[in-house]
Amino acid sequence: MKIKPLPPLNSLVAFESAARYLSFTQAAMELNVTQGAISRQIRLLEDYLGRSLFVRDKRSLSLTQTGEEYFFSVQQSLQLLANATGEVLEWQDNKQITVVTSNAMASLWLLPRLADFQDRHPDIDVRIFANDTLKGVRPSEYDVALFYYRKPPAGMVATPLFSERVFPVCSPLFLEKQALAQPEDIFATTLLWLDSSKDWLGWTEWFQQMAIKPAPPKRRLNLNNYPMLIQAALNGQGVALGWEQLVCHYLDSGLLVRPVPVELNTEACFYMLEPEITLRRKPGVDEFRAWLLELVTAEQIEQRAAD
Repeated sequence: MKIKPLPPLNSLVAFESAARYLSFTQAAMELNVTQGAISRQIRLLEDYLGRSLFVRDKRSLSLTQTGEEYFFSVQQSLQLLANATGEVLEWQDNKQITVVTSNAMASLWLLPRLADFQDRHPDIDVRIFANDTLKGVRPSEYDVALFYYRKPPAGMVATPLFSERVFPVCSPLFLEKQALAQPEDIFATTLLWLDSSKDWLGWTEWFQQMAIKPAPPKRRLNLNNYPMLIQAALNGQGVALGWEQLVCHYLDSGLLVRPVPVELNTEACFYMLEPEITLRRKPGVDEFRAWLLELVTAEQIEQRAAD
C-alpha cells in the first residue's frame, strides 16, 4: 500500500524544529544548515499543503492555527519514527536510562542520592543530561525528566514529587559579621540574585509573597546558575534563597544556616516527567521510577517527623 499524501520528509524535520523553537535561526543551528535552507523547506511544505504554517513579522514568529495542529501531529510522528529506528539500530543500550534535569536538581539533589540507586541496580547505567530548560530537548533524547513547574508541559505523564519551602540562607561566617534579626535586615547585606526562568522563584517574588516591601539591597551579586549561587553563599559572599530540598545537606552539616526564621511554601512543585508516546518502554525506567517515588516518600515522612 502506498502511503499518500506524503510531504517532503526533509521539510517535516525543518518544520518540527522551527515550530518547536519558533525561530528559523535556532532551527538552522540545531540542524546544522543555513537559515535560508530552513526558510526554503518551510515554503516547500506550505506550498505542498496549500496553507500557511507560520505568521511572520519582523520581530517574532508564531504558528497559525493550522501550524499548531500540524506541529503536534508531525512531532508525534517523527518521535515514533525515531523510537522505531532506535530499536532497530539498538541506538541506546537497553540498560541505560537518560535523565534530563536542571543543573540545580542534578548537582544538589539527584547526584547526592544516586549512589543508592546504583547500589540497588548495578546493571542499569544512568546518564544525566543537565539542562536548565526542557524546551528544545527532544523526547527521544531522554527517558525521564525532573523539573520544577507551576504547570507541567503538555504531552507528558507528570508525577508530582515534592513542593518546596524557600528561605534565606548564608554561611555561618557571613552571619557573624551581620546584624540579621528581621527579613528586612537582609537589604543591608549582599543579596545573591538568580537570573531565573519564569517558574523559578526569585527574591522579588519571595518578598512579595511574604508581604515584605522590597527595598534596594546594599549590594547584589547576579548569577544565572543556582549551584554557582549556592557556592557563593558557601563562600560567605552574601545571602541566597535556599530551596529546602536542594540545600538540606548543607543545612544538616552546618555549612549553611538560616539567618531569619521566615519561609515560604511554594505553590509549584518538582515533577517527574515521562514522554506520553514511546514505542517501547525501556527496561530500567520502571526501576528508576519506583526508586525515585520510594525515596521521595521516605524523605517526606522523615521531614514530617522532624517538623
